[in-house]
Amino acid sequence: MTDSRLHTLRNWLKGLQPSWQLDLDTLAPASADASFRRYFRIESKNPDFGTLIIMDAPPQHEPLDAFIQVDYLLLNAGLNAPRILEQNISEGFLLLNDLGNKTYLAELNDQTADHLYQDATNALIKMQLASKPDILPSYDQALLKRELDLFPEWYLEKHLQIELNEQQQEQLKKSFDLLIENNLAQAKVYVHRDYHSRNLMVTEINNPGVLDFQDAVYGPITYDASSLWRDAYIAWPEERVIDWVIKFWEQGRKAGLPMPEDFGQFYRDFEWMGLQRHLKVLGIFARLFHRDGKDGYLKDIPLVLEYAIACANRYIELKPLARILESTRQNKE
Repeated sequence: MTDSRLHTLRNWLKGLQPSWQLDLDTLAPASADASFRRYFRIESKNPDFGTLIIMDAPPQHEPLDAFIQVDYLLLNAGLNAPRILEQNISEGFLLLNDLGNKTYLAELNDQTADHLYQDATNALIKMQLASKPDILPSYDQALLKRELDLFPEWYLEKHLQIELNEQQQEQLKKSFDLLIENNLAQAKVYVHRDYHSRNLMVTEINNPGVLDFQDAVYGPITYDASSLWRDAYIAWPEERVIDWVIKFWEQGRKAGLPMPEDFGQFYRDFEWMGLQRHLKVLGIFARLFHRDGKDGYLKDIPLVLEYAIACANRYIELKPLARILESTRQNKE
């Protein structure tokens, strides 16, 4: 903790000491994520404030505008997102209230899952009900395609050093087109885009605490559900996943969300959206390793690959994609 940004951060916190009674000696890393952002935790000598969180987002890499915009959207929708207590936009720092250190990932088990996922469902529906067009960037065809292209570029070519033949390239393109067509046909809502067990915190009041939402967009209604229940970091038996998705669909329709009347259609949308996400995630995890030197995500690749293979095999139109995915598993072994 001796870098130049830390020195700048300490100077900013010194100026906040009179208001927040910060104890600078307690400043310590809280977490880092897959981007340039990192987080610190600091204690206040005022027990009413308790511990606070500082976001460090270098402006040249991670401008704060999107985080601040989405934070207010979520708070206004009734979600438990961090409250911005102080901001330093020019240098890239925010002082936030602390939503604790109990992630869903750490707390989920066979006994807690139904309750925790019900809370996450309630929060997701609140966010989706607040959705309005032309507020957040659109999850459009170009963005969906850009994400899918991470799979051949970073996972196949860079990570596995696989070159597809012409027939496989054409099959992959057709599969991508089918997925994008389905994704774009879905009703559009606010999409958190990383609504999963590492970004949901277990809180005593208004559970869950919701983090890492700065990349939110306006897009397919099943996206966050697929992030939540086809989670890259924890897996559940298919029958439990179906049960949770049914409850989400039933509650969402009752609340007035634009969901299909037929659950079969909704579940297919959920699966195809999840497959788009998993192909993207395979590319991102490989890129984090090869470009950014972060190897911590490599261990999560097998689960994501299994999700993708299982889903592609369930649909006749996606069988060629399943074969490509299965060949990568064999190559990896």
